[in-house]
Amino acid sequence: MARGKLRIYVGAAPGVGKTYSMLSEAHRRVERGTDAVVAFVEHHGRPRTEVMLHGLEQIQRRELEYRGTVFTEMDVDAVLERKPAVALVDELAHTNVPGSRNGKRWQDIEELLEAGIDVISTVNIQHLESLGDVVDSITGVRQRETVPDEIVRRADQIELVDMSPQAIRRRMAHGNIYQPDKVDAALSNYFRPGNLTALRELALLWVADRVDEYLQEYRAEHSIRSTWQARERIVVGLTGGPEGRTLIRRAARMAAKGSGSEVLAVYIARSDGLTSASPKELAVQRTLVEDLGGTFHHVIGDDIPSALLEFARGVNATQIVLGSSRRKAWQYIFGPGVGATVARDSGPDLDVHIVTHEEVAKGRGLPVARGARLGRARIIAGWLVGVVGPALLSLLLTGIANGPGLANDVLLFLFLTVAAALLGGQLPALASAAVGSLLLNFYFTPPTHTLTVSDPKNIVAIVIFFAVAVAVASVVDLAARRTQQAARLRAESEILSFLAGSVLRGETTLNALLDRVRETFGMDTVALLERTSDVDPWTCAGRAGGTESGKPLLRPEDADVDMPVGDHMALALTGRVLPAEDRRVLAAFAAQAAVVLDRQRLVGEAERARELAEGNRIRTALLAAVSHDLRTPLASIKASVTSLRSDDVAWSEEDEAELLAGIEAGADRLDHLVGNLLDMSRLQTGTVTPLIREIDLDEVVPMALGGVPEGSVTLDIPEELPIVAVDPGLLERSVANLVENAVKYSPDGESVLVAASALGDRVELRIADRGPGVPDSAKDRIFEPFQRYGDAPRGAGVGLGLAVARGFAEAMGGTLAAEDTPGGGMTMVLTLRAAPGRPPVRPDLPAQATT
Repeated sequence: MARGKLRIYVGAAPGVGKTYSMLSEAHRRVERGTDAVVAFVEHHGRPRTEVMLHGLEQIQRRELEYRGTVFTEMDVDAVLERKPAVALVDELAHTNVPGSRNGKRWQDIEELLEAGIDVISTVNIQHLESLGDVVDSITGVRQRETVPDEIVRRADQIELVDMSPQAIRRRMAHGNIYQPDKVDAALSNYFRPGNLTALRELALLWVADRVDEYLQEYRAEHSIRSTWQARERIVVGLTGGPEGRTLIRRAARMAAKGSGSEVLAVYIARSDGLTSASPKELAVQRTLVEDLGGTFHHVIGDDIPSALLEFARGVNATQIVLGSSRRKAWQYIFGPGVGATVARDSGPDLDVHIVTHEEVAKGRGLPVARGARLGRARIIAGWLVGVVGPALLSLLLTGIANGPGLANDVLLFLFLTVAAALLGGQLPALASAAVGSLLLNFYFTPPTHTLTVSDPKNIVAIVIFFAVAVAVASVVDLAARRTQQAARLRAESEILSFLAGSVLRGETTLNALLDRVRETFGMDTVALLERTSDVDPWTCAGRAGGTESGKPLLRPEDADVDMPVGDHMALALTGRVLPAEDRRVLAAFAAQAAVVLDRQRLVGEAERARELAEGNRIRTALLAAVSHDLRTPLASIKASVTSLRSDDVAWSEEDEAELLAGIEAGADRLDHLVGNLLDMSRLQTGTVTPLIREIDLDEVVPMALGGVPEGSVTLDIPEELPIVAVDPGLLERSVANLVENAVKYSPDGESVLVAASALGDRVELRIADRGPGVPDSAKDRIFEPFQRYGDAPRGAGVGLGLAVARGFAEAMGGTLAAEDTPGGGMTMVLTLRAAPGRPPVRPDLPAQATT
């Protein structure tokens, strides 16, 4: 079942006329014979909107009780059971009452679309997820009901309902939006001219970006090649803190201002594990960036600024978005921070944006899980405390008359040993224990200033001190190593979870997976190599990264790291040598790469099998056509010729003329059938090359009517139509097939209307008949080869006319679609391009349309 189409009316503020426009469109469709119903429309007491509901079928709402109050929501089951062609569902961002089938109304709409029902809906620009912060800053009102931008962007048609701020305020003052008792408050708060102007600008910019996407799709479909500006790629650096959501939304707004911009959120974890990142917060931020149309990346790197810049340059980013540091003022003594370092080292090719947020200068807090790989500063601090600290402590204690006593001296030296262990690890702690023992013996154990100990109790005290210091250092080092192992396992589980999630989310292309491997381990090149046997050469099945500075990676032996996958496959990486503990995660990536490669090949084989099956179907249909449809005119021609050559019968001139007319009709019919078969063969093999030139429609269309009875077609082609850019031969063949098909199904005495009109830079040619028509579910199927709708007789042709007509239309850059004829019948709409450089003809529209 084909998925339904979604049309959304977007407005800048309440009251611009979104619901009114949606209902007007419904009335137009109902008048054209479309089965349209109102699934849920809220008129909010606006009389003009309420009047527009008259004449439209409304599906009864579902009543739900919540906290003692009865609410009404759209009855999804009732709509699915009714199964209309078009359903009107107002307020796309609405949150359903608890107990409903889905939490959000856009999820209800997704069910309708999956059931093949077209949906028309409405949404205000302030309800888009990416604009929540900026709307809050403009209006002071935080929108609690939001819809992911991607849901709106995926709509098949987006229409902006625009109105100036002055017109909205006049409409408000006249009581057409809110009740009179709420007008003054609304005009002085949310509906201020400045607010409305800013919201209108947001709506125009957002819809303009969507128009650019439509234009790019059109250019790609028609293979239009021209110079484009480089795509803006915005990298968002995440720390796992609560400010990440603000950064993602800010980057999404920046991307929305440029056509084709892309947002890449990246979280960089140290190779020894995660630090203060919250897995739950990271999962929320990943969902948010994907809802906003971006991608989430997980990268390992010990030097976070360098890893971030390396990632940004690796994806050809143009901008980096970072949050202001959460560190307190005194914490800057440890360094300038990630933001300042990235801004300093970014160079002229990267713009760095530092975004303020609510967590600025509130402190990062203690790390949740910290690895044991110590930085150079901590190791130096540990040695200073462990070696220099006891010396300074000895000077201090010897300068005090009648010091605190040997027991307290031992405790003070033991404190320095423990501090050295916590800062620098085991080696500084052992050194501190040795230095402390010597200093205690030399300065504080009688006889002083010698290494001799006279009292055995003092010997025991020094030995116990050394033993305790060594034990403390060992325990601290063991705890650090256990923390390192736990943190590393946690990091590995995060990466493996991300790998499994990427598979579930459909990121199954081999190149994408290899690129993930390159990003995760910070490698230059990643390649999946394979061979059929032990003696055959290696071949590259997929590659990520470049080899501009070196030779191509052709063998696993040439790589810095190679991971075997089975007997005849290996994952090869260049850039650096990975530690042994990283190979466990790399093995999971390698196994998944082999699975993805097999899946891709199976998909390719399935596609080839489908093409073979399609070819077999066409050949079978062709044989059926040859065996019957082509033999019928041949049999008629053969019988007529045999009769004329017979010597047994003396034919009159009238009989001979009738037989010759039959021969001519059979030959014409045979020529038409063979022509369509040849045209379909050319379309299937892609050998149709249109010769586009500028020509008037009235020069081509009359020539296409030679094969239909006189008086069966009515022409309406205005002289002021713009010239079209088409292939005259292909256009004539398309129109001939369409007109012949329309005449074939038209009732006796009813003529086919062939009318042309201009709309912007396009010209529409409509071929309307009064035949039985075709239901909406079959309108696409009738354009498939060898398809004849309904009970068409076998002698009516092989079912190629419409397929050939659409193929020729698309080859010329046009489109061909089927619509219902008002009052019954079917209309074929052939849309063609107007010649470039010719002023488009604007249709004469009334100043105000009424229904």
